[in-house]
Amino acid sequence: MFMTLKIRKMKNPATKMMENSISLWKQVQRIVIETAPTLLLTTIGLLFTGELLNSVSRWKAMVRIDELIMIIPVVLNLKGNLEMNLSARLGTAANIGELDKPDARRSIILGNLSLLQVQATVVSFVAAVVAFLLGRIMPRSPNEPQPEASSDQLVPSIFTSRMLSPRRPRPTLPQGPPGGVTEFLMTASSAMSAACLSSILLGSFMCGLVLLCRRFGLDPDNIAPPVASCLGDLVTLLLLGAVSTLYINLVSTPLSLIMIIVLVLAGVAWVFVTRRNPHVRELLKEGWLPLFAAMIISSGTGIVLDTFVSRYEGFALLAVVISGLPGSVGSIFVSRLSTALHGAAIAGFRLPLSNDDFSKPSQPQPSTKLVMITLLCVTFPVEIIFLCVLRGLGWLHFPVFFVVFSVLFFCVAVIASLVIARYLTEFLWNRGLDPDMYAMPIHSALVDLIGQLLLVCCFEIVSLLGITVRSPKA
Repeated sequence: MFMTLKIRKMKNPATKMMENSISLWKQVQRIVIETAPTLLLTTIGLLFTGELLNSVSRWKAMVRIDELIMIIPVVLNLKGNLEMNLSARLGTAANIGELDKPDARRSIILGNLSLLQVQATVVSFVAAVVAFLLGRIMPRSPNEPQPEASSDQLVPSIFTSRMLSPRRPRPTLPQGPPGGVTEFLMTASSAMSAACLSSILLGSFMCGLVLLCRRFGLDPDNIAPPVASCLGDLVTLLLLGAVSTLYINLVSTPLSLIMIIVLVLAGVAWVFVTRRNPHVRELLKEGWLPLFAAMIISSGTGIVLDTFVSRYEGFALLAVVISGLPGSVGSIFVSRLSTALHGAAIAGFRLPLSNDDFSKPSQPQPSTKLVMITLLCVTFPVEIIFLCVLRGLGWLHFPVFFVVFSVLFFCVAVIASLVIARYLTEFLWNRGLDPDMYAMPIHSALVDLIGQLLLVCCFEIVSLLGITVRSPKA
């Protein structure tokens, strides 16, 4: 019996190592199973958002009022970041167990929804002001000829490109002089109404999605951020088009001013509600700087897109995936890192990211490098499927050599996104800033800019080699 116990003791280290290896493999497998379908569906969803944007840009309100076109990229950029921040906060709360208690769950969800209303009211009004100033600073001559948009060149306008996140294709700017006070009130009321309605719908949906993930044993960090980004664009754009179409028939009435006053008063009321919630009270003062910093960074991205969208066939369509997909992967990584850091802080550990070890709890976790490699491998087939869809639908025709170069530069974009996500999260955490509030907007804007520049390099190289990409209309 003594010998038996001794043998068992000798086997324990090897057995434990094998069990840990099996556990790590299962978690890597879980990352692949949960992220791959999400990334594929959200990437396809971005294309449908582009088609919707191309359609909405021709609606009566958009054609009549310039500022409604200008506000689209700004409000989508800001609102998309709000939804991603929400998904990151809820994902962290779910994974560290804060949503398991009914009372705490109710308070956290209601507090985050009230905070989202405050943020939506502020950012939509800021977007209206930015659009109004652009219309005044950069007036467009009524006699200026309008370029004809092709299938891959949805928005050749310098106005929207300078404020656009490249994941969001842009509509053609209508002719006409910049609007006055009436048009500004119309734009502000439409943007604020659409943003607040979108926050109610999307906020509730994201809360339900995170709870469902928790209920069925899925990791919301692997699913929620890309879904929030994709649906945020789609729903906000649809609501903005619908609300502006409704308001345009009453543009000469005081309705726009009344709606602005009502929404501002509602925003103030939501401030008081949020301040009374201990879970989100401090968040009222956080996260504003990265939102507006991301908007400025996206201006440079839009300039790149505006410069090269008419020079290269298929540039805008490929920009959707070379910027949007790495950005989505990076948002997943940021959310996972933030959850690990919050969980470690609660457990009393300090886990510098350079240690590559988030496995202080009893269950071993995959290292940071292993997660990065896994996410890179997941995005590779999604990129191939995307290119096959473009070729299969006849939207673009490109040779095999172009596929090789585009996949190579795409992998560079994904690696850059993951590296930025890692060190940006570490930088913010070490300075006492919550990555769930600060990391997503800055990361998204930087990855968009890097993705556009890499795509330019790809087209420049293949052009020097005599390789051409063409659309069916070319």
